[in-house]
Amino acid sequence: MTTDPAVEGGVSRRSLLGAGGVGLAALAAGFAGGFGTAKAVSGPPEPTATDVVPFHGTHQAGIVTPAQDRLHFATFDLTTTSRDDVVALLQAWTAAAERMTRGLPAGELGPDDGPYEAPPDDTGEAQDLTAANLTITFGFGRSLFTDAHGTDRFGLAARRPAALQDLPHFPGDMLEDARVGGDLAVQACADDPQVAVHAIRNLARLAFGTAQVRWSQLGYGRTSRTSSAQATPRNLFGFKDGTANIVAEDAKALAEHVWVAPGDDPAAAWLAGGSYLVARRIRMIIETWDRGSLHEQETNVGRTKGSGAPLSGGKETTEPDFARSGSDGKPLIDPRSHVALAHPSRNGGARLLRRGYNYTDGSDGLGHLDAGLFFLAFVRDPGTQYVPMQTALASNDLMSEYLRHTGSGLFAVPPGPRPGEYVGQALFEA
Repeated sequence: MTTDPAVEGGVSRRSLLGAGGVGLAALAAGFAGGFGTAKAVSGPPEPTATDVVPFHGTHQAGIVTPAQDRLHFATFDLTTTSRDDVVALLQAWTAAAERMTRGLPAGELGPDDGPYEAPPDDTGEAQDLTAANLTITFGFGRSLFTDAHGTDRFGLAARRPAALQDLPHFPGDMLEDARVGGDLAVQACADDPQVAVHAIRNLARLAFGTAQVRWSQLGYGRTSRTSSAQATPRNLFGFKDGTANIVAEDAKALAEHVWVAPGDDPAAAWLAGGSYLVARRIRMIIETWDRGSLHEQETNVGRTKGSGAPLSGGKETTEPDFARSGSDGKPLIDPRSHVALAHPSRNGGARLLRRGYNYTDGSDGLGHLDAGLFFLAFVRDPGTQYVPMQTALASNDLMSEYLRHTGSGLFAVPPGPRPGEYVGQALFEA
């Protein structure tokens, strides 16, 4: 006798399908507008783990949150011309993101419950894992407001922040069209790679028919610290990275350099409390770098490879002394070094909150690693903080010989949603 796998405990799951349409309709309604009106259904229990980062707040999580070890970043192009569709997507994404950051499935029914002949409302690969400090951060690209043809698809052009411009083509850029821009951006960070991938996968699933992935990047091994409690990590060149990064405990620096203030842009009051996200995929020419002497490598960076101290002396946290010279009369820190050109003293005092990751995407078919830095930084004004600094680096940095910028994007990151709100609600409804 053949056993029907759809029959468990003498009860056929197919016999429950008569109510399938009702169940799906209720689920859709819950995503679209029911933050706090969730249908009571059986499902996975609330997680008891302590590695849960609150989703709601004044600012979105994933900015000053202590940098997790793994990243899945993705940008999306909208395939709809309906403003209502975009709002519905953001509502669905907000509901799903809030659940996933608590360690719950993306949908109320989960990966193995609900109508048997319908797709599950969660893909299931994270159901036995904890929340892993998952954060999901959303951003809006310039093309959301006015597309490449100058069309205001969603009636948002008048509310585009003045600072949300396409980044210029910097000297030496080798950008790939498939890795540039996007209407929407999502940054998922977690301490477990499967949790981060699960988050983006389920948001992409929910976007079907409204938006599609434009480009994405996996990252590992954070390349900066965003908390004073974290040690400074190393990049794939073997140097400590992000020594002088802005940290969560420095409220004054965050207010000055990261958070958009209410009066910054009257046309974009909806962005107050938010920030701007710069994303750059930077391929490192590993093989050439590895053949360089230690002296050459340290000269290019401006720091020692071991302790991370500036070449002018001291320890890692010692402020670089760019005026100090050696016995030959030359500056101990080359003025074309990365440290010198990126230092706030050379950039009008501008600082960034960096949140980058290493990446390795196999080889390029010629035996060379396709690996490098996925640079992420949050700033209050990209036009005065990031663009001038990157222009100087691209033109004069000794390290430019070993770097190829292949992907790029700039996104306005709205403030954090309060309970009952969806991400970006003030943009669409104010």
